[in-house]
Amino acid sequence: MFHATMAAAIDGARTLAQMDELSRQVWQGHGGGALDDVQAQALAERLHARRSAIREGIVPVGIPAGRVSLFSPRRNVTSPDKAMSRDRRRLLASSGPMPPALASHFTTGQLAVLRIVADEIATKGVCGLCIDAIAARAGVCRRLAQGAIRLAEGDGLLTIEERRHQGRKNSPNLIRIISREWQAWMRRGGRAKAGGRGCKEVHPTDTPVLNSGKTEASGRLRELPTRQGRSHGSGSRPSSRVAGRAKAMR
Repeated sequence: MFHATMAAAIDGARTLAQMDELSRQVWQGHGGGALDDVQAQALAERLHARRSAIREGIVPVGIPAGRVSLFSPRRNVTSPDKAMSRDRRRLLASSGPMPPALASHFTTGQLAVLRIVADEIATKGVCGLCIDAIAARAGVCRRLAQGAIRLAEGDGLLTIEERRHQGRKNSPNLIRIISREWQAWMRRGGRAKAGGRGCKEVHPTDTPVLNSGKTEASGRLRELPTRQGRSHGSGSRPSSRVAGRAKAMR
């Protein structure tokens, strides 16, 4: 009785959601003893055939003829200045984006990508940039940026949270760094940028520094006349040669 009822319901189903519910009921009936193994297998095959027929009859709405997706095709973005992109990659890779022990496993382009990701995480706590923006900032192609992030994820350095949406464009993935060594490296780098540890930063135009310099300079200028008074000073006696010349002129 249950087998005949389920077979009629499968033949009359019109949506995939109905098929999923019928599949759940079939296997619940098999677990409860209402269906034996042969009957459950026969209903499963009927479900599969009916589900395939429903999928073939689905016509996507809003997709132009000749296209397989509702969204516009992705354009291949190329750098307008390849030399500048190369210099950007080298600069980012040599800026120390991660500890040397970890950086040795990545190429120059991959390190540039991870530098962009690390800077975004250091600023906002999570990197929510789209892959095109990361690739453009790092001076690499889209595929290389994707590969670098996936490689770092495979090494257990970061996590990727996908944000997929049904029927509309997916949101950019959220990237977070979970490597403690990398996190400590980023914290040390932030302190170094702030002025270092144990070093007092003095601005060259500080008021105390200028005042002390002016006082010292003015003191030296005041001492100069007294030091030069031996040749021009009024308190010193003229030499005998100068006195003899004075008498001859008289």
